[in-house]
Amino acid sequence: MKIHTATFHKSVSALQGLPESSMPEIVFVGRSNVGKSTLLNTLTGRKALARTSSTPGKTRLINYFLINDCCYFVDLPGYGYAKVAKGERREWGHLLGGYISTRQSISLVVVLIDSRHPALDADRQMMDFLDHYHRPYGIVLTKYDKLKQKDKVRARRELKSIVPKTRFIVNYSALSGEGTAELLENLEHYTG
Repeated sequence: MKIHTATFHKSVSALQGLPESSMPEIVFVGRSNVGKSTLLNTLTGRKALARTSSTPGKTRLINYFLINDCCYFVDLPGYGYAKVAKGERREWGHLLGGYISTRQSISLVVVLIDSRHPALDADRQMMDFLDHYHRPYGIVLTKYDKLKQKDKVRARRELKSIVPKTRFIVNYSALSGEGTAELLENLEHYTG
């Protein structure tokens, strides 16, 4: 997949505000501070398309980005961030769960997992949730450059053993760009 155009489309805070489901939606989800915004910026070649922050839990809305006028990349709020009020965390959970369980135009969910912690309960719960709703998903192991070679092998092996239904696993580094081309190639199958 070659991205020629990428523009911010809209942010929504409630399911009623979602755009008409006229195009495929490739959804990016992961724990807070796993690197979703950085990945979106790298994939699109736009440094500030998605806002990045060193503060976990910054994305609080469902953000839509129009890609090549043919599909949306959708950035969901991060899950598993404990320093947010319980009520707000519950609202995010309803928004996230309601969107994933009911949205018909989702063609793929890309689950971002910190390669240094490949088997956390929050990530397993997300993949169980996706399996329950029969949502196809792929995995991107972020921060891959921070691992030693033996840890890279261990992380990938551990992940493969717990997620047999994943469509792909891509090792990704924001610093080197490793995995970007491979991920775009995988995403092309879900754009329409």
